[in-house]
Amino acid sequence: MNRRTSISGLLFLAASLLAAPGHALAQAQTPPPAPVQPPPATSAPVAPAPIAPTVPAPTTTPPVTPVPARTIPAANYVAQGVFNYEQGRYDEAYVAFRAASELDPKNVDALLGLGRSQVKLRLFGPALDTLKSALALDPRNLNASVYLSQAYVQQYIGSGDPQAFVGNLLEALKVLDSAEAVARAQTGKPGEVSLSRIFNDRGYVYKLQGDAGRAIGAFKQANTLNPDNSVLLFNLGDMYYATGDLKAALDYLQQAVIADPRDPYNRAYYAKLLALNGDAGAARSEAAQAARLAPTNAYAVGQYGVVSYLSGDRATAKTQLTQAVTLDPLRNPEFYYYLGRLSLDLGDLKGARDSLTRAASLGSRTPEYLYYLGLSYERGAGAVAPDRLKARDNYERALQLSPAYKAAQDGLARLR
Repeated sequence: MNRRTSISGLLFLAASLLAAPGHALAQAQTPPPAPVQPPPATSAPVAPAPIAPTVPAPTTTPPVTPVPARTIPAANYVAQGVFNYEQGRYDEAYVAFRAASELDPKNVDALLGLGRSQVKLRLFGPALDTLKSALALDPRNLNASVYLSQAYVQQYIGSGDPQAFVGNLLEALKVLDSAEAVARAQTGKPGEVSLSRIFNDRGYVYKLQGDAGRAIGAFKQANTLNPDNSVLLFNLGDMYYATGDLKAALDYLQQAVIADPRDPYNRAYYAKLLALNGDAGAARSEAAQAARLAPTNAYAVGQYGVVSYLSGDRATAKTQLTQAVTLDPLRNPEFYYYLGRLSLDLGDLKGARDSLTRAASLGSRTPEYLYYLGLSYERGAGAVAPDRLKARDNYERALQLSPAYKAAQDGLARLR
């Protein structure tokens, strides 16, 4: 804080001095004695001169120069946003990227980070607008195209009403088609990696559209272009599992674990496939290691719960599954599904209905979730009465997704 000082003026006094009566000089000779006279009358006191008021001396104070506010560069906010995003602190990343984009509205990196953070925070509409702005500023920016495509997909998945956003999948494919033209203009390994990203995202869109053949074809193209990438191996294995080819799925997931041994997603999914294949011992070992690698990773923790359930360890299953949905309540309907199955096994119909309702809401296109929700309503125990109408409704919804689903067919037959 600036400090200011002032100098007081000098005080000037004006006073009149009274003159005392003079003494006669001594004569050379002693004069005759003077006659005695009475003392003179006392003269009136003279009033002192008035004191002049204090007048400050004129002074010149130098003008205070304001210190300009220090402006933090937009690039600093972008760097902070990247750090927060990588740490999973998406709300803090959003704040940093937004500050950067406000300082520099044409900073593409700031807009890309802001758009990705908005997707993580489920602000899908603003995310699409932000990423479109980034792509408009730099039409040949491959990241802008890929992130925009992913935002369309995430809005479709996270909307709670996929049919209302089914057009998003077509928009995502259009963006990827444009991005492919940009990637093919690149040469050498960078071009191959860019194309592999595009084929990978395209395969995921095909999977959501229910086109397993095209999805596997796209994932294979991605894997051919970038054969040592564990994410591509994971996705290819996942697609084979979705089509019922457990052997091929295990093979690709094992390759993914070898390619990146410390990736908790690869190891946790591999563990589940081992359990489904009947290898409980190896499955539990892999699942426990995945959870140790990433104790706060909801997917790794949850798959440890799934493997424990499939292995018959209900206590560990409940602990791990509950922790997983606490870590991430919205992203893994599978864990609510297995919590519901566990509650159903134990006769806790209220708990089963609660968990399976969450599973069916978050994973509305998975017929197993709807079937087991129907089963929980078909049953009754104690104070919890059966609800045949809700049971029938969920069995029918499961059959709409998978007309040949025998368990749902049998459920409807029981209700007739």
